[in-house]
Amino acid sequence: MTENVENLILERLRRMDERLGNMEDDIRGIKTRVSAIDEHLAGMLISLGGLNTRMDKFDERVARVERRLELVTPK
Repeated sequence: MTENVENLILERLRRMDERLGNMEDDIRGIKTRVSAIDEHLAGMLISLGGLNTRMDKFDERVARVERRLELVTPK
């Protein structure tokens, strides 16, 4: 009887070990994907910063053109 119980316990432990191994593989894959998302997001933020800089320069140029053409009243 104790042998059957030990075999059942060992079988359960093996199943748990296999499932934990699968979970470790899944978590490793998730970590890889999250890292890729982080890198992509960082790249997008850098691009956005560059676009904001360009828009600021365009804004300055448009303001200068408006002043030269006297399209706006000076403040």
